[in-house]
Amino acid sequence: MHTQTLEAYGHGLYAVQYEELLAGLRDLPSAQPVRLGSRTVTMVGEHMLYPLRYAKTDVPVTEARLRRATGLRADLIRHYGPEPLQGELDLEWDEMPEPEVHRDLTRLPPGTKLILLAYACSMERGVIRLEWGEAELRAEDRYLIWHHHEPLPLGNQQGSR
Repeated sequence: MHTQTLEAYGHGLYAVQYEELLAGLRDLPSAQPVRLGSRTVTMVGEHMLYPLRYAKTDVPVTEARLRRATGLRADLIRHYGPEPLQGELDLEWDEMPEPEVHRDLTRLPPGTKLILLAYACSMERGVIRLEWGEAELRAEDRYLIWHHHEPLPLGNQQGSR
């Protein structure tokens, strides 16, 4: 594993996705590294490009869900993803306190917009699918609702569509 971290195999694969994205976009004049948690993510202008492996098999991105509905990733999608397609029902009850947001999100510049780079990959087949787009995290579970997504070319790798 050629990564800048000292993580073991499984975590090394997780770490290298951020490093490879930054390396691939380094020549863009507006690409900037931003430290977020224990990772360095890539900002291009006001857009944060965030890699998300959603599957190990060939399934559509519309089946993507997070492993957990809490934590940095979930907070990132909720706060910097698109506005929900369906607004919440306002019952005019007293305002519920906002849940505490992950402390590292306070480091992001105002107006940041999240672009997910969602991919399915396996050790045997490599990257199977790759798409980019905007998604919200459904309030009641871990599933993503895609507002917009488009496939990205896989280059020389064997991928299916």
